[in-house]
Amino acid sequence: MGVAGLIFSNIHNSSISELTNVRTMASVPFGCRYRLVDFPLSNMVNSGINKIGIITHNNYQSLMDHIGTGKDWDLARRSGGIKILPPFITTYDANGGRLYTSRLEALMGVSDFISRCDEDYIVLSDCDGICNIDLSEVIAKHIDTNADLTIVTRKVPADGAGVARGSHVILSDEEGRITEVSSYMTGAQVSEISTNVMVANRMFLLNAISDAGAHGYTNFYRDIVGGRVGKARFFRYLYEGIYIQITSLESYFSNSMKLLDPEVRNGLFNVTGRPVYTKLRNSAPTRYTGDSKVTNSYVADGCVIEGTVENSILFRGVRVGKGTVVKNSILLQDTFTGNNASLNCVIADKNVVIRDERVLSGHESMPFFIPKGTMV
Repeated sequence: MGVAGLIFSNIHNSSISELTNVRTMASVPFGCRYRLVDFPLSNMVNSGINKIGIITHNNYQSLMDHIGTGKDWDLARRSGGIKILPPFITTYDANGGRLYTSRLEALMGVSDFISRCDEDYIVLSDCDGICNIDLSEVIAKHIDTNADLTIVTRKVPADGAGVARGSHVILSDEEGRITEVSSYMTGAQVSEISTNVMVANRMFLLNAISDAGAHGYTNFYRDIVGGRVGKARFFRYLYEGIYIQITSLESYFSNSMKLLDPEVRNGLFNVTGRPVYTKLRNSAPTRYTGDSKVTNSYVADGCVIEGTVENSILFRGVRVGKGTVVKNSILLQDTFTGNNASLNCVIADKNVVIRDERVLSGHESMPFFIPKGTMV
């Protein structure tokens, strides 16, 4: 038995356009030193998957820089390893060709990669869902139930609070066999939704892709899953661990702030036997001056703190100037703040410069965002 992996790097780019204008969803920074792609990559590697393809679309230069040869995930291999699957033009488009716009079209574009795999099973994963899951358990259940497709689901409140538009509601029987799949409608009663992590039989997936191309199908859940419920063997696997989904800039802010809770942080980063890998950098330890004050914050290495930091997340190389107060904020890599500035509910992208005595404030429901490379 062999298992290969496929990661969709960009399916949900439009949901957080402020951060994906200059990068793909997979390379959005998260948690001081990680990128979103680190979580599905680590989940796969920790489960023994050593052949992984990453499906790209556009703005993937930073993703390539981050992944490199894959050595930080032990994927720099002669056989298998990690492969960046570049964007393609769909040959079946009557308008003369276009980039794919859906999950199913993305799979059509990498059907050659899937067909060349010798593995019996393919694990599919998006990048906007953050979790530390033991995929080997999901794969084992998939095999035990003789399933064609197993979808990992999670529990949500019955009123749908926090469920993103476009999520897919999964209904199943007592044995876990899927009986219905539908798109979430605001206000509808809901119990479980898909995490977009799936295990599929490789031949089933290839046949479904071929059939979709022949019939002009474009929607994976509606046309492949929904159209075969009751005919094919579809099962769900309920995941009950820590799960964070990035659906907007506001959710990026609020979910990042959850990392200040030790229970959430440990549930993601300190799971025995399942570390989260990322690109290693040799940075000096963070330096705190005598006048600095840091409380309830998550600070990466390579920072210089001369002011006050409260309830905030600081990525590598951030400098907080003398007399500056940073509260409830997220400062991405190499952000520089001058002296006597005040920041509250701010998200600063990489290489932002905030000059002396600036006062910037947003709100938890609408954080103040500063684009990459901006001087304020």
